[in-house]
Amino acid sequence: MNNLAVDIERLTRRFGDFTAVDKVTLEVRASEIMAFLGPNGAGKSTTIKMLTGLLKPSAGKGIIGGYDIYRQAEKIKQHIGYMSQKFSLYTDLTPLENLKFFGGVYKVSKSKLKSKIEHLFDTSSLGKSKKVVTSALPLGLKQRLALECAMLHDPPILFLDEPTAGVDPMARRGFWDIIYEASRNGTTVFLTTHYMDEAEHADRVAMIFSGRLKAVDTPLNLKSGFAGVRLYQLETDNLNRAIERLESDSMVKDVSVFGTGIHIAMNGDFDIEKTHGFLSNMGIDFQRLKAIQPSLEDVFISLTSEEVEN
Repeated sequence: MNNLAVDIERLTRRFGDFTAVDKVTLEVRASEIMAFLGPNGAGKSTTIKMLTGLLKPSAGKGIIGGYDIYRQAEKIKQHIGYMSQKFSLYTDLTPLENLKFFGGVYKVSKSKLKSKIEHLFDTSSLGKSKKVVTSALPLGLKQRLALECAMLHDPPILFLDEPTAGVDPMARRGFWDIIYEASRNGTTVFLTTHYMDEAEHADRVAMIFSGRLKAVDTPLNLKSGFAGVRLYQLETDNLNRAIERLESDSMVKDVSVFGTGIHIAMNGDFDIEKTHGFLSNMGIDFQRLKAIQPSLEDVFISLTSEEVEN
């Protein structure tokens, strides 16, 4: 039995001469949390619009929840939940009115809808604002409301486009509590994000850059891909000079700025003592050098650095 909630092959979307999504192939298993990670303009939202039946692909194949993205787009819309970047809320309605409206759109029974709304208002801060016009709600509450509206009909697949953009860390944690619970209950969650730390919470991460898929794996396996490379954090008063010298040496795999310091990925068997000598021989003055574990951001920069330079 096919256990795939999302199955796309060489999915492509062009706008004139511009290719926004370029031959993306990806499988997402049922009940899995997949983070679609990339910077703004990478093709994340375009991809999710194709997967939700809102945008027709230029080429490729795709099956979402057993339905074909070309022939059964309306069926897909009926069997998924979707929270867009700009929300689908009616801002001139109250949270209560929005929930009742979307409950009707999704054909949720009156008794079930009443129970869900009461539980939401009893267990969240939305209850204090249930009769406030949605346009007047703080961003975090708007996003929580949009998420709840998308989940009213208990969809088997939930698509979330930048669901936590702009919210504070506490609100983001609350979002992830809801996402984890949905996954435990059998819902497949496909979310786009440009937050590297947020992607760490997913079962698997698909990294996209300039419309092309760069890597797909668990966060742990992606970071383990730095095997054979040692990563160091360097603090120096002259970042530009240090970067220029490091980038010219073949023993340095990657150099990137992180905050006020530099992350250096060294090829070969460079332990910290050898790296210390290497930097000194290059005439790079530094205040501190320490070994660190790679993050998803290190992995992403490593995968995309050549493309950025070109």
